[in-house]
Amino acid sequence: MKWNPLVPELSVRNLTSSLRFYTDGVGFSVKFTRDDPPFAYLDLDGAQLMLEEDHATSWVTAPAELPRGRGINLQIEVPSVHAAQKRLHSLGIPAFREISESWYQTADAVEGQSEYLVQDPDGYLIRLIEVLSIS
Repeated sequence: MKWNPLVPELSVRNLTSSLRFYTDGVGFSVKFTRDDPPFAYLDLDGAQLMLEEDHATSWVTAPAELPRGRGINLQIEVPSVHAAQKRLHSLGIPAFREISESWYQTADAVEGQSEYLVQDPDGYLIRLIEVLSIS
């Protein structure tokens, strides 16, 4: 497995609930776990994320109030936004923003993506995207 040079680590209240969201809902797989403190390293086609359950010696710089992660959203490319939406809906996860298309001018071309925004069990804003090709 290739380790990415930047991997966000999210502090979570309940690792089991978060794993359900990220694996059953979003589609990540668990690469490894640790029990003390509860921790999981996740991967989805090269998108990597670490989750660590709150504990007495957590690296917390301020009180962890809900929703966590204010002011940031994590964009994660998934194979199918519609499939992820269906899985998350079946878990009872409401949309923060329903699926929409966004197009961006880059240095080389116009590129598009289908986007679906949800909040994980701790309130982190997750932007799932599927790259759209120009026909």
